[in-house]
Amino acid sequence: MNSILSEHDYQQEIADYLVTHQGYRAGASISFNRHFAMDPDQLFEFLESTQPEIMEELAKVYKDELRPTLVSLINQEATKKGGSLLHMLKHGLEIANQHLDLMYTRPATTFNPELFDKYEHNIFSVAQEVWASDNERIDLVIFLNGLPIITFELKCNTARQSYEDAIWQYRNERNPETRLFWFKAGALVNFAMDLKEVYMTTRLNKDKTFFLPFNRGNGEGVHAGKGNPISEDRYAVSYMWEEILAKDSLLEIISKFMFLKTEEKTDQVTGKTTTKETLIFPRYHQLDAVRKLLADVRVNRSSQNYLIQHSAGSGKTNSIAWLAHRLTSLHDEDGQQIFSNIVIVTDRVVVDRQLQKAVMGLEHKSGLIRVMNDECTSADLAKALSGNTKIIATTIQKFPYIVDTVAGLKDKRFAVIIDEAHSSTSGKNMAAVTKALASGDGGEASVEDLITEEIRNNGKQDNVSIFAFTATPKPTTLQLFGRVNSKGIREAFHVYSMKQAIEEGFILDVLANYTTYKTFYTLNKAVEDDPELRTREAKRQIARFVELHDTNIAQRIEVIVEHFRTTIQQELGGMAKAMVVTASRESAVKYQQALEAYIARKGYRDIHALVAFSGTVTVDDMEYTEMGMNSIPEKQLPEKFDTDAYQVLLVANKYQTGFDQPKLCAMYVLKSLRGVSAVQTLSRLNRICPPFDKNTFVLDFVNSYEDIKAAFAPYYTTTLLANTVTPNAVYELEAKIDGYLVLDPDDVDKTSEILYGGAITPDDKRKLTFYLSRAQQAIERHELEEQFKLITLMKSFIRFYEFLIQATSFEDTELHRKYVFMTALMSFINVRHPGGGFDLTGKIKATNFLQKKEEEHADAKLVAQPVVKLPLAEQAGGRDEKEEKLSQIIRELNSRTGNNFDEDEGIQSTHLIRELILKDEDLQRSAKTNTVEDFEYSYYRSIDRALVASLEQNQDFYTLLLNDLEAKQQVFGIFAKDIYESLREDVD
Repeated sequence: MNSILSEHDYQQEIADYLVTHQGYRAGASISFNRHFAMDPDQLFEFLESTQPEIMEELAKVYKDELRPTLVSLINQEATKKGGSLLHMLKHGLEIANQHLDLMYTRPATTFNPELFDKYEHNIFSVAQEVWASDNERIDLVIFLNGLPIITFELKCNTARQSYEDAIWQYRNERNPETRLFWFKAGALVNFAMDLKEVYMTTRLNKDKTFFLPFNRGNGEGVHAGKGNPISEDRYAVSYMWEEILAKDSLLEIISKFMFLKTEEKTDQVTGKTTTKETLIFPRYHQLDAVRKLLADVRVNRSSQNYLIQHSAGSGKTNSIAWLAHRLTSLHDEDGQQIFSNIVIVTDRVVVDRQLQKAVMGLEHKSGLIRVMNDECTSADLAKALSGNTKIIATTIQKFPYIVDTVAGLKDKRFAVIIDEAHSSTSGKNMAAVTKALASGDGGEASVEDLITEEIRNNGKQDNVSIFAFTATPKPTTLQLFGRVNSKGIREAFHVYSMKQAIEEGFILDVLANYTTYKTFYTLNKAVEDDPELRTREAKRQIARFVELHDTNIAQRIEVIVEHFRTTIQQELGGMAKAMVVTASRESAVKYQQALEAYIARKGYRDIHALVAFSGTVTVDDMEYTEMGMNSIPEKQLPEKFDTDAYQVLLVANKYQTGFDQPKLCAMYVLKSLRGVSAVQTLSRLNRICPPFDKNTFVLDFVNSYEDIKAAFAPYYTTTLLANTVTPNAVYELEAKIDGYLVLDPDDVDKTSEILYGGAITPDDKRKLTFYLSRAQQAIERHELEEQFKLITLMKSFIRFYEFLIQATSFEDTELHRKYVFMTALMSFINVRHPGGGFDLTGKIKATNFLQKKEEEHADAKLVAQPVVKLPLAEQAGGRDEKEEKLSQIIRELNSRTGNNFDEDEGIQSTHLIRELILKDEDLQRSAKTNTVEDFEYSYYRSIDRALVASLEQNQDFYTLLLNDLEAKQQVFGIFAKDIYESLREDVD
């Protein structure tokens, strides 16, 4: 029986396509010089056709020795220390006071016919069965002007071989010392390819050779995963020869994408500094994203915003550097430059230096990029924006300070690239970005005009395009930067999903080895009296008391240390590290102290820890700082932690995002994680660590595995926004606030007149204080609980309104006046707290602590839940505060630790029953005719009917309430009076 397709047939088909459709030449192997890894005939043909005058001058100098001299020089420049083939291709070489170019990229315009003619004389060739040495024969080699740039090892799935066999061949049968494979001096990239998948490496290193996927991804949206889509009339990998190997594509990759990344590390013991070099070739999703973004901007100029949803660990730093660099010189279809400046914004306090290195690696031009570090002021940033620096990298925290100082920008266009776009993109900081860069008409303007202009300036500006990169887009991020698809749902412009990255082996599944622990304890009163306390505040204090209890900390530290020593430490050849995520700065200090005490008591010498938190914290009347506890400068912590001297890092709201440490194998979670925070924190573990086969482990003392899976689900594939923001929700909030009668319309108008009327005089400040004081007094006339409700409504109004004017073209100057007034009011007032009533110090005690392993989860398959929704205005407020006896709160807490009911689920389930019984006709009749005491009998009977009807919604919780009268009365008793009065109002 004939085989379907042989390996030779496969390589012949690729070569034929390149010759027929891409303008390649065939047969370069005929004159291939294996000792210098080049085809001298094609090299000299290119040089003589593009630079004849220079070659003629060189021939006068070297005569018959020109050819061997030039071949030797190119070989020498490629192989010397600090040299590379890539550098010569990009920048050419010098010989005898003459400059020779080794390739020409396509000119941006056709205005220079001579340059375009040289570009057209580039010689691309494909050679089959190239002998790199006496025993190394390569399937395909791609040459550019006689210099080898790509090698291919091909395998046929129809012959029971795959790309994995090609990878094995590169690792075991290809010698890195063979000239064709020399790092930096030989071929730029090596591809292992079968009929379905492609992998690549830029450095052969025997069995340590690391290959990256170069696949398009299979499927779209929630179905996207590893591999490539199959087609009836072409191979799944045909994009390689149809798209990637096209002449212009390769010239662009070499000149605009590839660069040499260098990293220096200093041994802390010997003081010796070593340099690690990596030749960067873009992965497919990076190349695809940048190309599609540039193509869209070329047409739409600065009129659009863009959301790029790329998985954590997917190389966003390089993607941002490539995009920023390309945008600096991007021209539209009329040949006009589109952007004046590129601003890279991060919400991290310290801008990543790797970004600067990546940009400079692409083009080492003085003044190309400026990083606004800690020493730079907002004035420095304003100056940079007004100047000629092409790329400016800064933190989002600096923008609010320059809103009123940046001038003369109306004729400039800006591209703003946001790294890790999430919470920081939906508040005042992001509004300040668009306002600072917005073009305005200037001139005299009334207060009304100024307010309208501010509303417009907070939204999408004609002269500003925003490119937002994130792995975890929130609903607000999708609304601000997403595109509406054919189904009317907002989604990212480009997606490289977590699912695809995990399946390709580029990042790790951090939920694959996940163990939850449960902390049990007995909680009792330590006082005779039984004070009344607001439930949420009391719960917070009790949770904090338990969290920081010395016995609890000591037990958890023992579990952490022993697990690390027995299960983790031997990973990565003994270099494995762990992160302990604590709930607070005080917690970080106490856990660090407990860890040091434990390892000292045990005599362990192979585990040492660092702690990371911001500022100064007081614990047991002692002040602590990160630097004081670690005895090393704060900026050196990542570098020190990378050494063999430290194995564990304890963090408190620090290094949970933007921290790239591939040696992290384990995470011990001691704080509640929800939503995006859970994904970003746990994703610190997902980096691979070649050449090791890394495994990840999570021990979670606080969160349930199901909650964590639910947090990851929206970001597993693509994320879609199902609803949109509307003014109606904001008007509903306005109406609720107006119902409290605390905002004097005249005071609101006068406040806007002052704030938008130019320079504020001392008299103006006194008037503003009077207006705000009058509003504060009006608020304080209400009961304390009503004050809290009103403040919550105002904060929700401010947050929701800010988002609305950024995301839409909504304008309402009267509403904006209220927004301005309430914003000032929130900074002015201080809602009173009920004295020491919330202080539980000394009033509770905990005993009988027990850390019990609950569940171990391995290789769980995430199911994508891609649809997210914007929070509606009525959802933006806090929960109702109910007062209970302290003894009731403690019984509830002890009950929950035994039954493991999720608090949020319980509240949601309770409100579901509450809504059902409000519609119960029997209960409505009972409210008409009974006192509140007699009403309760019908009330609990109605609850039973609702619980039975809704049993499948939360079977465990509802079953408990049906079978436990005391529990049912405890949960629903607090609603009885409210429901009775509500039903009576309906009757009246």
